[in-house]
Amino acid sequence: MSILIIWNVMSDIRHSLLRRDSLSAAKEVLYHLDIYFSSQLQNAPVPLVEKGPIELLEEFVIQVTKERGSLAKRLTSIQELQLLDLLCSYFQEQSKEPVRQVIFSSLFSPQGNKADDLRMALLAKLTSMAVAVCRVPVLECAASWLQRSPAIYCMRLAKALVDDYCGLVPGSIQTLKQIFNVSPRFCCQFITAVASLYDMSSEGLLPPHDLLEMIVSWIFEDPRLILITFLNTPISANLPLGFLDFSPLMGLVRWCVIAPLSYRRKQKAAGGGPVVENQSLYSKLHLSMLQGLMVLQTHLTEKSLYGRLGLLLFEQLVPLVEELGQLCQELNPLNAEQEMELALDRLAQALQVSMATGALLCTRDDLRTLCSRLPHNNLMQLVISGPVQPAPAHPTLTPGYYPHIHTPPLGYPTIPAHASMPTHAALPAHAALPAHSAIPGHPVQTFLPGMNFPFRPMH
Repeated sequence: MSILIIWNVMSDIRHSLLRRDSLSAAKEVLYHLDIYFSSQLQNAPVPLVEKGPIELLEEFVIQVTKERGSLAKRLTSIQELQLLDLLCSYFQEQSKEPVRQVIFSSLFSPQGNKADDLRMALLAKLTSMAVAVCRVPVLECAASWLQRSPAIYCMRLAKALVDDYCGLVPGSIQTLKQIFNVSPRFCCQFITAVASLYDMSSEGLLPPHDLLEMIVSWIFEDPRLILITFLNTPISANLPLGFLDFSPLMGLVRWCVIAPLSYRRKQKAAGGGPVVENQSLYSKLHLSMLQGLMVLQTHLTEKSLYGRLGLLLFEQLVPLVEELGQLCQELNPLNAEQEMELALDRLAQALQVSMATGALLCTRDDLRTLCSRLPHNNLMQLVISGPVQPAPAHPTLTPGYYPHIHTPPLGYPTIPAHASMPTHAALPAHAALPAHSAIPGHPVQTFLPGMNFPFRPMH
């Protein structure tokens, strides 16, 4: 269908819609675009979304005024609720997944225009309603949206949901918590956005207690949750700049490492007194993440990607280590040795297991240079000095040595012949972490209970 024909059709539809009330006009737009995109998908796996359909959605669903000099449209509270119910019902009843996804994307993908604020407000309310009434198709569409939208918009959606379920009504967090049982993919993307939003750079950016407790309960129940997006994304996919990571792993590593010192800084600002209400949760989260990494090793080995495809980037570690060093300098006068030791132990453990499982591809020299300005820590020295002597995690690997990977990593430049390749510790699933880093009351968990997350590339 040519652009001219599409424009004429959309123009005719618009004139007919202008004579309708807001709700019936929105319903009619969805009806026409359902037919339009269904027809397109018969001829192409990925339809081309023209400007016309987006403008119709903006004007008659998002309620953006198009006429110059016209007053901004404002729905009453009842009309807005009816519109949200209409959208929920449409996405719930649409049996064609590609059509549902393309209309959701056309409706809510940021366009860089004045409609984006209204678009985001409507998306936040629709997603919040979908959580409240358990509309799984809407949550799955929101998960795709979170994966394909700039991180700044994803954090806005996450903040709106946190406000609704952690602040607006006491106890409503339990409603959000139940989503884990019906849409783990949405939960994974939500955690990724939340971990980016609450980066612990200040007291106001510490995750709320109820939110932290819910996320820890999700991941502790099944650590594979943090890998769902990564495992279901085509290997060849590139991550655009300014978008969320394929996994919340880096953000959660940051939480666990920075938490002891961030809460000590909060204690300093409060003028003293213990601030330990969340520390056991971070210990539990740290354990669950290390177990999730062991799942990643199995997956990468089965796909012949071990040593070639990393989930954590060395460039992401640089700001984390720099901030950790600054916090250690800032809090040292407070005699925060215990908190500093815990933070450094967690970082060392995360580095050790990430390298052993193939999640982090870097050299020992890179780590030594990066961590050289951190305070001395016995476990960190052990990690950056070389391999320990555990039993081999793979039958073809020699005990105590790291495998030399000769195939260049996917997405990384080819390493010259004279350069040393990344090496990885062989840490078996049953191996215990060093005894001196044990935390009293550290949670004990049966390894990997729960649901299956099969590898299913997204289209």
